[in-house]
Amino acid sequence: MTRPSSPDPATALADALASLELSYESPRPGAFLVRLAGQHKLATMTWLIAGTHSLHVEAFFCRQPDENHAQFYRFLLERNARMYGVHFALDPVGDVYLVGRQPLEAISVDEVDRLLGCVLTYADETFDQALMLGFGSAIKKEYAWRVKRGESLANLRAFGRLTGADDGDGDRSASGQAIGGPAGGAAGPRLAGPDFA
Repeated sequence: MTRPSSPDPATALADALASLELSYESPRPGAFLVRLAGQHKLATMTWLIAGTHSLHVEAFFCRQPDENHAQFYRFLLERNARMYGVHFALDPVGDVYLVGRQPLEAISVDEVDRLLGCVLTYADETFDQALMLGFGSAIKKEYAWRVKRGESLANLRAFGRLTGADDGDGDRSASGQAIGGPAGGAAGPRLAGPDFA
C-alpha cells in the first residue's frame, strides 16, 4: 500500500500560513516573512524558513543594549528555560533575536500557529522590561525631550517607573519601538545556519 505523498516543506509552510490567514512575503522559495502585530512591541517580523533538514524560525527582538548588559542578558536567559519552540540568541554584533529549529515534520497548521503564537507572546511580554533594563537612560532622555517640546508621551507610558510619569488611564498605545531598534528583519535572517544555503 502506498501512502499519498505529502507536499514539499515549502508548500506545506505556505499552505499552513494561508490556512491561518496570515499575510507574508516570500523573497525566495521556502522562506516566508510574517509580520506579527503586538501590543508592546508593535511588530515582530518573523522568518519561517523550510530548509533541507529543518524548519528555522527567526524574529528580530531588539538591538544590543546600551547599558546594564549583565542584567539585560540574565533577564533573557532566565526566560529561555521556560520557552517553547524558540529562545533568545545574539547575532555577531550583539542584536537579540528569537530563534528556533523544528523538524520538517512540525510543519502543520497547528504547529506553525503554536510557534508564531510563542514568538509573538515572548516578544510582546518581554519587550518593555528588556528595554527598561538595556535602554533606561535613552528612555529617560527621550521622555525629557518630549516633555520639553510638548510631544506625545503615549508610547512611553509603559516606562512610567523609569520616567516618574503617572501610568494613568489615558491613551495606552504601544511602547517605544524606536528605542529597541528596527521593527524590521526584512533584509533577511541574520542567524541563518548551514541549512539555508
